[in-house]
Amino acid sequence: MNATLVECPAAQRREALLHLAAVHDAALQPGLQEALAEVKKTPTFNWQGLWIAQQAGRIAAAVWVQPLANRTAQLWLPKMLDSTGLALINVACQWAKQQRITLCHTLLAPQQFAWQAPLVAQGMRPMAELEHLRCSTGGKQPSTPLITLVPFSALTSAQQLTLVEAVSQDSLDCPALHQLLSIDELLAGFYTKAPQAPAHWYQVHYQEACEKGVEKQCVGVLLLAPYPTTPRCELLLMGLLPAWRGKGLGQAIIKHAFALAAQTGANELVLTVDASNVPAKRLYERCGFRCYAQQRLLAWHPEEWPE
Repeated sequence: MNATLVECPAAQRREALLHLAAVHDAALQPGLQEALAEVKKTPTFNWQGLWIAQQAGRIAAAVWVQPLANRTAQLWLPKMLDSTGLALINVACQWAKQQRITLCHTLLAPQQFAWQAPLVAQGMRPMAELEHLRCSTGGKQPSTPLITLVPFSALTSAQQLTLVEAVSQDSLDCPALHQLLSIDELLAGFYTKAPQAPAHWYQVHYQEACEKGVEKQCVGVLLLAPYPTTPRCELLLMGLLPAWRGKGLGQAIIKHAFALAAQTGANELVLTVDASNVPAKRLYERCGFRCYAQQRLLAWHPEEWPE
């Protein structure tokens, strides 16, 4: 019997969400829980992106296009890669296109890599191989007094955008994705991932001797996001202006990040890095980070969606 694909009725939302692959995959569960926590904060959240396949009055599978900031979205896959799951992916693609979503991404855990080929056939483009790293925050203290951290909130909105754009220049982290996202969308995404932002966000200033004495310069940013329900803190962005890269400042900034994370009650600092960003990976490994999970990032972009 062929399944009927429909927008999920309000009374069946909870059941539909239980049919998503992330519910059954331990690696994806935290991300889905965070997404649902954000949804609960918005009573008027638009659920039109949740679709189900019905057979004999029962839900057989579900797909969710979760709207994010700046008309971006995240795709949460069906549990099974079968004809019903593929039909739901096609519906999700067409719905996102109709809604003029500017970018819709999904994350595949290793056990979901078989989804890549059918997603590419539906117009998705592989963006990056991601590695998730973690390290204990215990016993690590800043050792470079020449670095000071200034609240990111001291900057105007325009200054925030300018600084994030500057530190993102020639970034080796997900360059294909950065080409598709505007700086507004990139910064909005960081704000979405950090409910307390711009708390725990900083400008990095460096004190340098010069002919006139001592001069302080803004050389980068450090954006942190404590997890609300677990003793973890995420390093969203540690970026330096191009002129200040390769001078050994990265390791010093990360030591500050450990201390700040510990102050929030976190016993672990986590981050995500593009597997092809070898310099960043080497830096994190020197600081004690180790890989605990891998994912593939794929995305739809309007110019690439099939007709």
